[in-house]
Amino acid sequence: MAVFERDRTDIDEPIEFDFFDESPTVEAAREEPKPRARRRMPRRPPGGGSNTPLIRLGLLIAGGIVLAVGLILWVNACQGARTGPYQSYMTEVEGVAGDSAQIGRDLNALIFSSGIQLEDLQSQLEGLQSAQAQVVRRTEALDAPGPLREQQESLVEVMLLRQSGLSGLAAAFSGITDAEAAQQAGSDLAVQSQRLVASDVVYEDFFRVRAQEIMEQQGVTGVAVPESTFVPNIELASAESWVLVVERLLRPPAEGGLRGNSIAGVRVLPEGTQLSASEDNTVIASQDLALEVSVENSGESQETQVVVQLTIQQSPEPLRSEQTIQSINPGDTRTVTFRDFGLPQFGARTNVKVTVEPVPGETNTNNNTADYVVFFTIPD
Repeated sequence: MAVFERDRTDIDEPIEFDFFDESPTVEAAREEPKPRARRRMPRRPPGGGSNTPLIRLGLLIAGGIVLAVGLILWVNACQGARTGPYQSYMTEVEGVAGDSAQIGRDLNALIFSSGIQLEDLQSQLEGLQSAQAQVVRRTEALDAPGPLREQQESLVEVMLLRQSGLSGLAAAFSGITDAEAAQQAGSDLAVQSQRLVASDVVYEDFFRVRAQEIMEQQGVTGVAVPESTFVPNIELASAESWVLVVERLLRPPAEGGLRGNSIAGVRVLPEGTQLSASEDNTVIASQDLALEVSVENSGESQETQVVVQLTIQQSPEPLRSEQTIQSINPGDTRTVTFRDFGLPQFGARTNVKVTVEPVPGETNTNNNTADYVVFFTIPD
């Protein structure tokens, strides 16, 4: 240890470490960076001059309109999809129902044709029967929507009843040989015609009304169920009426006992007053003015296609109108109503004349015409 201490000459001198001290010249040269100035955005002027709320409101309204239109289109599309099959079906029903109803009108006109004979009726009846058979086949081919399948079956039944009734009428007419068989023929014909009447009841109650109810339950609107009436003259359901038809068909056109019609009276509508043939009459010429003429069959035979004429004499041209009564049985009275026959002259003395045309074999025509003196007035 002594040797080491002798060799050290600077043992008492302290050692200084100055490498952590910074030079004052470097300290002064370094400067802190100044913060960069931030660019200011222009401020919104006071007073709320922006249109942003209005734009938002406009967009909101436009969106609502688009949504409403879209909803309407969607609802209409759904309604159209629901209604379409029913509309198509009822359009086809209208075709067969209308054709069948026309056959019924043709039958009625045929039976009450003036001067027709039994042989001619039998021949034309076969044609009507064939036409109804075609309607049956078309009806059976219809494709009804599911909820109306039962009503479709009722519709087929209606058309079959009409075909059966026509076939029965043709068979009954073919068995008529002479006037002696008129009573029995009338009964047979009434039984067959009752099938035709029943077809109208089935159509109305079990098809038309029920189909309308089901469509309402299904939410189907705007689809109408067509009507179809085969027997416009309900008298054809009675045996008495058919007996008269048979007797008329069997007699020669100019025979049949006492024949003729007469004017039984004229009534003013809507007041309901009866015109007098012996006194002056005052009639208010309202918009609803109508003249109801009563015609009585004063003979012993059924009369058909009875023509009734109305004439209102005035200048420069008289007013004329004409109507036809399909049939009148002996002792019965039928009425025809004349409407919209024109504007009569007001205040002047006017002659109103009604006439029923004579039928073949009519000998007394004095009561076929009636004349009335009328003053037409303006309603208060």
